[in-house]
Amino acid sequence: MEATFTQNEIQEAKRKAAKPMMWIGIVGIVMLFAGLTSAYIVRQAEGNWLYFDLPQMFYASTVVILISSATMLLAQRAIKKGNQSLAQKGLLATLIAGLLFCVTQFWAWGDLVDAGVFFAGRESNASGSFLYALSGVHLAHLFGGILALLVTTIKAYRGRYSAENHTGIEVAAIYWHFLDVLWVYLLLFLLFIR
Repeated sequence: MEATFTQNEIQEAKRKAAKPMMWIGIVGIVMLFAGLTSAYIVRQAEGNWLYFDLPQMFYASTVVILISSATMLLAQRAIKKGNQSLAQKGLLATLIAGLLFCVTQFWAWGDLVDAGVFFAGRESNASGSFLYALSGVHLAHLFGGILALLVTTIKAYRGRYSAENHTGIEVAAIYWHFLDVLWVYLLLFLLFIR
């Protein structure tokens, strides 16, 4: 006997699975960064470690990403209250801040190069390589977040979310807030594990 499901039942099943699947993905990312930061500590203990100041742009990008969390929170709260217009604006502001975060990261890498800290090559050192790798892998995950924000923002402007149906915004927000917390962790790690 073949089971048949209505379109509403399929949509409801997707909504129920979205958040748990996001959390599973986040656990995987946490494990990846736990491995990278552990490798950083082990390699640092081996010696021949170049000490340098973090680029000032890393601090600016931290402010930007924290602001993006606030605008995402604004969008979440607005859609739960049925305020689509404010939710749209909050998502758009988050998207713009996310793109600005990317720009500040590239500027920070430029500052590193100007300071003689390279990712690879004859003049590179493991400490610089780890810094580029940690921030670069975070940035790669952030690109995924920006893609999710872009899709979510477009859907919001098309009126696809409401106070009753806002799972897409919730899932994007979980991932975005996680990326924000992850960046703050990485910055603190790089500041204090030197």
